[in-house]
Amino acid sequence: MVQTRDEERAEYLAKATLGLLDAGRPEEASRSLREALSLAPENVHVKEAFLKLQQDEKDGHQLLDLCRRYITEKNEDAGEEAVRYLRTDGLKPPEDIALGCLKLLLAEKPHTLSPVQDVIISGLVRQNASVRQFFATRLQDSVTAFFDEIYDRGDGAAVCLDMIVLDPKLWPSEDARSHCERELFLLFIAKLMESGHDLDGRSLKGITRLLAVDAANLQHLVDDEGLDVILSSSDNRISLELRSQATLAMARYLEASKKIGEERFAKLISAKIAKGHSDDLIAAYSAVAAVFPIIPNVMASLFLSKEFVKSLLTSVSRGVKSRSVELSELELLNAACIDRNCREAISKNFSDWLSHLLSNGTDQTSELAAVILAKIRSSEKDALSGSNGKVQEADSSIPELVDRFKGLMSKQKVDNIQNAIEGLAYSSVKPTAKEQLAGDSAFLRDLFELLQANSEDSSVLYGGLMVILNLTSFLPKLSEEQKKISQLKSYANASASEAKAGPDPLDDDEHVTARCAAIVNAGIMPLLVDCGKCSLPSVHGLISKILVSLAADRKNRGKLAQQGAVKLLISIGTPKPGSTGLDETVHHASHALARILISVNPSLVFPSSGVPQITSAIRPLVSLLSPPEQAPISVDQPRDLLPMFESLLALTNLASSPDISAPESIVRQAWTVVEDLLLSNNTLIQRAACELVCNLMTCESGIVKFADGTKRAAQRLQILLALTDAEDIATRRAAGGALAMLTEYDAVITAILDRPAEMSAQDYLHQLDDDSKARGPRSLNLLLRLCQEEDGALAHRGVVCIQNLANASGDTGAFAREVLKASDTVQILTELFKREQQSGNMAALQVAVETLKVLVD
Repeated sequence: MVQTRDEERAEYLAKATLGLLDAGRPEEASRSLREALSLAPENVHVKEAFLKLQQDEKDGHQLLDLCRRYITEKNEDAGEEAVRYLRTDGLKPPEDIALGCLKLLLAEKPHTLSPVQDVIISGLVRQNASVRQFFATRLQDSVTAFFDEIYDRGDGAAVCLDMIVLDPKLWPSEDARSHCERELFLLFIAKLMESGHDLDGRSLKGITRLLAVDAANLQHLVDDEGLDVILSSSDNRISLELRSQATLAMARYLEASKKIGEERFAKLISAKIAKGHSDDLIAAYSAVAAVFPIIPNVMASLFLSKEFVKSLLTSVSRGVKSRSVELSELELLNAACIDRNCREAISKNFSDWLSHLLSNGTDQTSELAAVILAKIRSSEKDALSGSNGKVQEADSSIPELVDRFKGLMSKQKVDNIQNAIEGLAYSSVKPTAKEQLAGDSAFLRDLFELLQANSEDSSVLYGGLMVILNLTSFLPKLSEEQKKISQLKSYANASASEAKAGPDPLDDDEHVTARCAAIVNAGIMPLLVDCGKCSLPSVHGLISKILVSLAADRKNRGKLAQQGAVKLLISIGTPKPGSTGLDETVHHASHALARILISVNPSLVFPSSGVPQITSAIRPLVSLLSPPEQAPISVDQPRDLLPMFESLLALTNLASSPDISAPESIVRQAWTVVEDLLLSNNTLIQRAACELVCNLMTCESGIVKFADGTKRAAQRLQILLALTDAEDIATRRAAGGALAMLTEYDAVITAILDRPAEMSAQDYLHQLDDDSKARGPRSLNLLLRLCQEEDGALAHRGVVCIQNLANASGDTGAFAREVLKASDTVQILTELFKREQQSGNMAALQVAVETLKVLVD
């Protein structure tokens, strides 16, 4: 067996390891072996060196020696080497050695050792069961004593305390574990209280971890003082990391304590506001802003209380002296905009102050003020509630706000780009803002580049995609009944003149189509392809909705396909294995895919070899043909059949591909539902299904469905024959085209003539003579009726079917010719010949002549 370079290198290092051990250089031997293990852990020589190192370490283990040198000599290199040992896969110290190392470290005071001790302790706990059991035993002896011994050694060691009390396998009983968990939780809270603010976040992280896992059993331990110190840790002057920890801790506490906790929280906030000191106001406003998205109903009630609004107004009317207070107020107002009633209160009480800050505040405060104004002015309820020119004033300020946000984005260095993106996301719900943004191609390109550069920041990415979605969204198509219901709702919620006005003209299909074209021309696809690599379902949902709109215009579909939209949509739109019910993202992605594949040549989109393969597009398209199990259908919200219709068109296009795997795959995956759609009472759906069936007659699997001689095949054939008599001419053409191909097969001809197997030809013809209603079976009459159609394409299909019957071989052909001669076929074809001579339909004329020759001869 030929060795790879990695294996050769590993063998060399394994031999070097043995030599270094013989020379009494265990540290270098360990380093050499670690590299060998990373290259070829299963190599025989590497395993031999590993066993040799283990044997030598039993007498004097390297890790124990490194820890001794780190402690006694204060040798940081030895400490770092111990860390590398514990992090190396495959190198695990024996249990007794690990426990010995831990005891050596704990024998020293925390302040006498460097932070490396923290990493070594957490590594020992992670790897060795004996160390974890030692922690549990010491905690049972005295939680307080062991907490004091461990806490100051670092974040990793403190995490280990949480890990131990949350692992039930380490404890003799649940009561013992639960007792130590509660004691540890109280110690973390006490530690947090010592300094007021936990600058390194160690105790706050401990509280958060325990609440995150077991809030139900710990929430009753949080008293007013404890909640106050957690609440104060959400101060906007503290680092974002610690504020996030405090927010998570408050969220888990409030979730578990429910009404009791909510009332206690509101009481603490009210007390801080009543004091009126800057620090108390900042703490109160910061805490409410942090928790608002978690329990908006409770926070909205608190925000709208007279005392709370009064405190905010008092601060604003006097002029905020502290920039920190001003910033915390703005962050609170920004968070409160999540609630409609709060937006109304902000609009009523703070609009003037916010407008003043736009031009007189600092960069940070003016940005936040702009975002808040965008939120309250983009709310339809807020706009409709205005009077005496208020609505016009609000609408006229939207372009100004949009220009401000665009200006922020154009700066070389932006401290908080999220504010600009959030402001644009809210402003762009207004039609005037949509036109303003879509008409600026330079802005669109800058936005796309900015989102690509910040693709790892989910909030920026989501907000930016929301802007694009707002620009590209079409108004829903409403039936007449839906329009009446919508108008009644408008009358109920607004004045008669407003209800009569209806949707803004800037949001009609013509304007949205133009905006979509601008988005495509500005180069949206590279951004969407990059976003498709993101694992966030919310991002995928926005991408799918955007592409549904962009693909609505046929002119955009070719560009989208060329730039990777098909591959992206297949990856998003393919239903996950085992998924059931309604998946909005899959539905929209599949719909966008269908729209693109209607208008592009399958051979250009799907190469003969490579990715994506043509069959990969079929499953997403087929998912649109069946109604979602969880999709609600009501009088005012009937089912939208457009995705189904466009999916059928896309499948029909794929079925025309030279790649025979496409129609075969369609038959395999979609036949049952397509067959049912042939009977749809919707003309367009029935037509599209029939056209798809016609194209499927190019593959063996499709033909077999009608030509295998079974009773079910005969029933399918009767449905297809019946469709040649449908009112819709396109449906008749599709059915006739399918029959023109199927009548090349004897089993189909036999089914059309409907001759029982036991009946002779003479008896069959005698039965036809006795039938005064028709000369021939109904199925044949339907084909002959096609020959009598004035539409040249239908007549051509009909005469081809008759020709196939006349030219059939063997007993089937002989019988078919007898039936055709006994029917009115010759007369009908003669009339067709005369008619097509005048119309110049040479294709039908030639087939008619050839068929007449066969029948007359």
